[in-house]
Amino acid sequence: MSAQLQPDAQPAPLAAVNDFVVKFANVNGSGSASANELFAKAILRMGVPVSPRNIFPSNIQGLPTWYEIRVTGAGYLGRRGGVDLMVAMNPQTWNQDLKEIEPGGYLFYDNSKPLPASRFRTDITVIGMPLTEICNATYSEARQRQLFKNIIYVGALSVLLDIDPGVIEKLFSEQYKGKEKLLESNFKALHLGRDYASQHLPKIGLRVEAGDGVGDRIFVDGNTAAAIGCVYGGATVCAWYPITPSSSLAEAFQKYCQKLRVDPVTGKNRYAIVQAEDEIASIGMVVGAGWNGARAFTTTSGPGVSLMTEFIGLAYMAEIPVTIINVQRGGPSTGMPTRTQQADLVSCAYASHGDTKHILLFPEDPHECFDQSAQAFDLADRLQTPVFVMTDLDIGMNQRLCAPFEWDETKEYDRGKVMTAEDLDSGRDFGRYLDVDGDGIPFRTWPGTHPSKGSFFTRGTTKDAYARYSEAGPDYVYNVQRLLKKLETAKSLVPQPVARNARAATRFGVIYFGSTSPAMSEALDALDAAEVHVDALRLRAFPFPDSVRQFIEAHDLVFVVEQNRDAQLRGMLINELEFSPDRLPAVLHYDGTPITARFITREIGDRVRAARKSS
Repeated sequence: MSAQLQPDAQPAPLAAVNDFVVKFANVNGSGSASANELFAKAILRMGVPVSPRNIFPSNIQGLPTWYEIRVTGAGYLGRRGGVDLMVAMNPQTWNQDLKEIEPGGYLFYDNSKPLPASRFRTDITVIGMPLTEICNATYSEARQRQLFKNIIYVGALSVLLDIDPGVIEKLFSEQYKGKEKLLESNFKALHLGRDYASQHLPKIGLRVEAGDGVGDRIFVDGNTAAAIGCVYGGATVCAWYPITPSSSLAEAFQKYCQKLRVDPVTGKNRYAIVQAEDEIASIGMVVGAGWNGARAFTTTSGPGVSLMTEFIGLAYMAEIPVTIINVQRGGPSTGMPTRTQQADLVSCAYASHGDTKHILLFPEDPHECFDQSAQAFDLADRLQTPVFVMTDLDIGMNQRLCAPFEWDETKEYDRGKVMTAEDLDSGRDFGRYLDVDGDGIPFRTWPGTHPSKGSFFTRGTTKDAYARYSEAGPDYVYNVQRLLKKLETAKSLVPQPVARNARAATRFGVIYFGSTSPAMSEALDALDAAEVHVDALRLRAFPFPDSVRQFIEAHDLVFVVEQNRDAQLRGMLINELEFSPDRLPAVLHYDGTPITARFITREIGDRVRAARKSS
């Protein structure tokens, strides 16, 4: 029942303090997710940054699930690649899980049922603990055995890694406040694991040491952050249809509206949230609310956007403010509902038939989910057009350390060009689609603004500047050209790119966006350390500001790193900015898991070295 140490291990066992990756392999529906999250939060409470990622199937229970935790004293929050300690609790994925362990790494497993030596690797340290035996001897109910097995292994790991048990107990106390019976049972399971590990298991080379690397940062998922951003951004209407991985965003919006959007005097809700019968109905409601002057949004994923495109085209052509938060997942069709990708760029940027172009925002973390979700409503109102916030499953459903949210209480919302009753009475010329100042954006009125003036037909068909139906070619050309001019105006209003220069002058650059950012930050450090110097530009929006063209022009080769098969961002850069494809080599990762720093470092490093040799 003691630890099984494999003989003839070639590399020395890994040794690291606050710099390693732990991965839990479990079965979905076993209650492991809460225990694994508890493990991550305990390390975080010790002042050591962590970056967890939950990799789960799209069914309710029975299929494999993984929970990967990056313990990162240096503050890197992206996936590194590789696993230093595998907690293998699922026999179905045993062989796959063993392959991921770094040479010299560690395997922790339930050895209640002994396995032959042929099932293990000789270059890792294997630690067996009879978890099932302990549970069977302690608990009589099957569900208790299943649930507390997870807490027992957390207790054992806390000994192996020097995690303060007092921190875990405090987390229990917070979670089960007022539920003392549950508190006591979890304490018991935790110490069952700790007692066994203290008596029977050897110390390993990985340790957690209390630090101060967290600071004032908060630990939050992107969907919650975006929901709070919608509240602060002035949204009063949400219409949505449940779809993974965006459903929790609408649910969080409802939660925070109940706290912040209820009239303290009357008790009446100052918001409307509708779970529609499908995505088509939800976007229709949002378009109608936007036409009425409300700040309205829907949250969805790729399949939902596919269904919404006709209404999105209507909002574009009729110039109605709409905000759409797309928490991207693997596609096409049903694809991989619980895996992450950045594969909806083209479908959103050009959503609907005909010539359409939409505003896209690219948040990199929960903090920017908050900022950009709030900003999206200003942009939609200002530009009178649909605005997409392009987050994804990796950002949306995983908790991440980020800067605290900030809000200027003196801020006034930008409602754009809205003509008032006073304006109309003053004799100002009102043409609903009339460009009066050259920025492509006309004035609008809200319903009920004036009893006899300022009305107009809202239509998706072509019209003249005064909203009168017209199929005349010049009227059509005027409107669609004006819509392009509006996109030019948007370039200066959207979030601008963030540049990072290498330590030495270089002819190589890299462009990236969104959830690629954490892994890219680490990869750029590694490339600089290896004397592979690459300037970087993180895009934060489409249409591309002029600085994107300038960055590409300043380099001979600019790698475009993205998480989709077809290099969609690269295609948009080539199409919109008219650069030669040879100048923009693609670096693509699209297996549904978040991109890793090691992958980026290897791909760009090898190609830069090859380019140097050939020049």
